[in-house]
Amino acid sequence: MKATWEKIEKNLGVLEVEVEAERVAAALDKAFNKVVKKANVPGFRKGKVPRPIFESRFGVESLYQDAIDILLPEAYGEAVEETDIFPVDRPEVDIEQFAKGQPFIFKAKVTVKPEVVLGQYKGLEVPAQKAEITEDELNAELKRLQERHAELVVVDDEPAANGDIAVIDFDGSVDGVQFEGGQAERHSLELGSNSFIPGFEEQVVGMSTGDFKDVEVTFPEAYHAENLAGKAAVFKVKVHEIKRKQLPELDDEFAKDVSEFDTLEEYKADLKAQLESRKQEELKGARETAVVDAAAANAEVEIPDAMIASEVANMVRDFDNRLRQQGMNMDMFLSFSGQTREDLELQMKGDAEKRVRNNLVLEVIAKAENIEVSEEEVNEELASMAESFKRTPEEIRSILAANGSLSSLNDEISLRKTIDFLVENSVEVEAPATQEEAAPEEASAE
Repeated sequence: MKATWEKIEKNLGVLEVEVEAERVAAALDKAFNKVVKKANVPGFRKGKVPRPIFESRFGVESLYQDAIDILLPEAYGEAVEETDIFPVDRPEVDIEQFAKGQPFIFKAKVTVKPEVVLGQYKGLEVPAQKAEITEDELNAELKRLQERHAELVVVDDEPAANGDIAVIDFDGSVDGVQFEGGQAERHSLELGSNSFIPGFEEQVVGMSTGDFKDVEVTFPEAYHAENLAGKAAVFKVKVHEIKRKQLPELDDEFAKDVSEFDTLEEYKADLKAQLESRKQEELKGARETAVVDAAAANAEVEIPDAMIASEVANMVRDFDNRLRQQGMNMDMFLSFSGQTREDLELQMKGDAEKRVRNNLVLEVIAKAENIEVSEEEVNEELASMAESFKRTPEEIRSILAANGSLSSLNDEISLRKTIDFLVENSVEVEAPATQEEAAPEEASAE
């Protein structure tokens, strides 16, 4: 087989392939063995028609399309490997010649992975940050924990306020006609959560237990139910009960209830250490993102639309999987959000393009710096995955191999090592002082 590759644009080229006549004959044999099983020829049972009689009756040309379907994929794959190109989209194939006793000649217009021209990627500057937890941050976390462990107490003698839970009946109508989903009894609504139609919760604030009220609202123009979008509605509301969060005291008893510590001071010290560790991880992630974005911004690359479309499809599929884990699906999400699938894809397009660009740049940096993945590193990753999924490393390897994902594991490890390389070779710089920080110095200088 002969294969040649000619680039016609930056990411587009033509692959010209010539396959030997012997392989054409073998493909025609396979096509005949497939077609003859269904051929109806008087005097012969299906599958028993001799080849000469078949070709005399139907013509050898009747086998051509099946033979092409058999031979083209394997010849194309071999040609891609021989010319060392990396297609990123389906090829546009033009059959130049296919006939019995003749070589098979075809041309394929192929979009390939783009070339990346690296800019600066070592010595990139990133702002210096410290994983220190301020007193305000510690107090905010304690407040959040108080909220989590708060008790709900019934309030009989005060009107509802933001943050309260109002237990209500409501009956909604548009132009005096009830609509589906507009009625409920003893529904618990957290006021201020903005979980109802805009304007609804604000009108329940101030109501007391036993009160009745007509709440007038207007559905948003972009509401997911088209028959209600932009319509004025009236909800007849009755308040059955008002519940208010009662926060526990921040004392030693609180520490004993929520932790293994006996005193609040011990618990606060441990909590501060946890927050610092979490912040350290956040800063590490932020630094990694900063250096990758900077290296990608310094590089030159033209990304084919096909690669962006493929990444968008991956992101939509991942999003759908996360929805299913939460008991939803894509159709439900689109209905609730008032979006179409095209709207969602358009929102993801920018992130998809950034991901593709970053990954392309990281891949080229890995090659430039000879960053390789050892078998030991693969085994360590398999062991980590095995521990997470309660399987053996051998089982995880077999599953990945069966799915064709073992090479992807190598790619992921290489990606992480390349990011680590960029971080190790970056430079922390102090961020310029803000006006507020500079003001005391200026005052003292005066």
